[in-house]
Amino acid sequence: MTQTPSSSSAVPAGRTLMQRVRRTLLMFAVASLLLLVGYTWASLHVSYSDGERAGVLQKISHKGWLCKTWEGELLLTPLAGTVPEKFAFTVPSAAVAQNMNTLLGHRVVVTYEQHRGVPTTCFGETEYFVQGVRDNGTP
Repeated sequence: MTQTPSSSSAVPAGRTLMQRVRRTLLMFAVASLLLLVGYTWASLHVSYSDGERAGVLQKISHKGWLCKTWEGELLLTPLAGTVPEKFAFTVPSAAVAQNMNTLLGHRVVVTYEQHRGVPTTCFGETEYFVQGVRDNGTP
C-alpha cells in the first residue's frame, strides 16, 4: 500500500519562506517603532541645558495645524540703544502659558530647559521649553 501525503499536512516551502520574511519585517518594524518612542521620550525628558533669561515678553500664542503648542518670544535687551535679540520658546504647560498671557509687555524672567533633537514639532517649534515665569517689573 502506498501512502499519499495529505494536502493539509504538507506546507509548501515557498510559504514558510514568505512567513519568515513577514515575521522578520514585522519584528524590524516593531523594533524601529520602539527605538523611535524611546528616543522621543529621552529627548523630551533629558535636558541638554537649563537656565533663566530676562527680557520683555513680546508674544505668546497657541499655534499649529494638527498639534497645537504654546509658542512665545522674549526680547532680550542687553544695552540701551542696541538692537534687541529675540528668544523664541515653547511652553509645554497651559497653566504657565495662561500666566504669561497676563504678563505680556512686562519685564519677566523665564526658567527654561533646552531639549535638543526632538524628532517632531508636535511637542514644540523650538528646543527651548519654558518651565516657569516670574514678573521682573514693567518696562
